[in-house]
Amino acid sequence: MKIPDIITDKINRLPLGYIFTYDDLNIQVDKIDAFIKALSRMVEEGRIRKLSPGKFYKPRVTDFGELKPEIYQVVKDLLEQNGKITGYLTGFSVYSQLGLTTQLSSIIQIGTNDVRKNITRGMYKIRFIKQPNKITKENVFMLCILDGKEIF
Repeated sequence: MKIPDIITDKINRLPLGYIFTYDDLNIQVDKIDAFIKALSRMVEEGRIRKLSPGKFYKPRVTDFGELKPEIYQVVKDLLEQNGKITGYLTGFSVYSQLGLTTQLSSIIQIGTNDVRKNITRGMYKIRFIKQPNKITKENVFMLCILDGKEIF
């Protein structure tokens, strides 16, 4: 099988809106140049979209147009490392999910225990907010509620 066929097969198995990287496709190191060229062609053809360097997704298309990936997908690698939660979504993206606002923002806020520099991914600006409390799966919802006090 040719490299473009292998890549197409692997990408077709991924769900729509899922953000994937080179590592998700498990390509052999000696074929990386052909792999990158095949991905570039798929972006040019419009079959996949490039979010940022090394991050791609299959767009979901509805009657109203193309949908962007979910915010969690955009930042999932910043929220967990080695199965351990290192951050959580907060700010307007979470407030709208909780029904506290209808505002949509291009700024994604992430609460973390350590200080990080702000970054940009595609159309999103990602800001990190220092959270002095311990972050666990059990208390993420409560931390979001506590963060929500700032908008009232």
